[in-house]
Amino acid sequence: MKNPMTFPLVVVSNRLPVSFVRDSQGEKVPSLSPGGLVAAVAPSLQGQRAAWVGWDGSDSSDENRLIVDDITLFPVSVSADLRERHYEGYSNTTLWPIFHDVGVSAQFRPEWWDAYRDVNEKFASRAAEVVDEGGIVWVHDYQMMLVPAALRRLRPDVRIGYFHHIPFCEPSILRELPEFAELVAGVSGADIAGFQRDRDSNNFTQAQQDLSGVAGNSKAITYPISLDFEAVSAAASKPRVLEKSMKLRQDWGNPSTVFLGVDRIDYTKGIPERLEAYEMLLTSGAVSADDTVMVQAGSPSRENVSAYQELAARIEGIVARINAQFQSSQGRPAVVYTASNLDRDDMLALFVAADVMVVSSLRDGMNLVAKEFVACDNDESGVLVLSPYTGAADRLVDALIADPTQPGELAAALTEALAMIPSERQRRMRALRDEVKTHDVAWWAGEILGDLASLARKG
Repeated sequence: MKNPMTFPLVVVSNRLPVSFVRDSQGEKVPSLSPGGLVAAVAPSLQGQRAAWVGWDGSDSSDENRLIVDDITLFPVSVSADLRERHYEGYSNTTLWPIFHDVGVSAQFRPEWWDAYRDVNEKFASRAAEVVDEGGIVWVHDYQMMLVPAALRRLRPDVRIGYFHHIPFCEPSILRELPEFAELVAGVSGADIAGFQRDRDSNNFTQAQQDLSGVAGNSKAITYPISLDFEAVSAAASKPRVLEKSMKLRQDWGNPSTVFLGVDRIDYTKGIPERLEAYEMLLTSGAVSADDTVMVQAGSPSRENVSAYQELAARIEGIVARINAQFQSSQGRPAVVYTASNLDRDDMLALFVAADVMVVSSLRDGMNLVAKEFVACDNDESGVLVLSPYTGAADRLVDALIADPTQPGELAAALTEALAMIPSERQRRMRALRDEVKTHDVAWWAGEILGDLASLARKG
């Protein structure tokens, strides 16, 4: 007889997909958070007995479990100090810059590593308590790299998958970390380690081979993440979104072409490079502020970290420099820049309003913004300009691929997008939409969970 407190499928992530709101009596009520990992994973959990282990956003959770939208959530208590050292410290100030390798130096502190190890052990222990004998545990991302091996020690009977959402750098770069071997061994505790790109899978495999004595030997497989194409496409067709998009274009002076960038304000996203490519076109006279506008929507991120503060200041400086020199005849600035968190409808309206989406990341595991723009372009009239340093570029081959580290190349791609005839725009966008529709998030989750389910049961 099955234990009602254990589950055949358990997801582990740094953060539970839940936020708390106050009901009419003032009580805290949990609800699934929109977007992010929950949008990718939650649909695959519905209709089956599944659980999710993670931090619920509080310093000390007084809940043993929560049930939200038929998903059982098991909170892990993490103190504010431990959270700071694990998440802001080791995860985002050590691992994030190492894995992305875009010229921002990683920082190392022994107490950060101690916290990282402690948190991973806590999460592994919680998962071990709630998974069925011979069940599946699906671990997510760089904050949890030690969980697979820790869980394997506690529960050798379970089948373990790990998915690395961000790039996996070359082993020679990762070796800068004193904990290199332990990190690789941690992921190697999984039966299957999933990555966004073949490059990432190959780098992890090489890292395993470099450590011949590593315990475990995960099979590295590429599973490019995606989104719910039908849901995004339908949401972009709603009257309120279409009305917002028309209002935006009016606010921007009804230019012939709207270039768009949508990103977290992060040094991996290539925002300065995008703005400076547009500036090159303005300076050369290839475009004017009367006919075009560059809209840059930035979501503030890690504002207490110096590298992010410096980036935000640099972006604001570039925008000010461009707008001081280039304005439309009606006085509208050439660059419209916002640094705020937008709600879902406002974000979709930006995608619908844009003519040319510019994704100029210096390094990105996937970049779902590119796929969101494609899903929103229901009239198949837009153009996607895409960095080769994104996982999306591997599949979205009908985009205009341009290297953001080469300003002339990126500027040339913007010019090509402007000059593209409608029939070619439609041909390319139709092919892009077919790709995203076929390889959607259900396909992604199904591939991973199917491969894990096909493994021989160990219990």
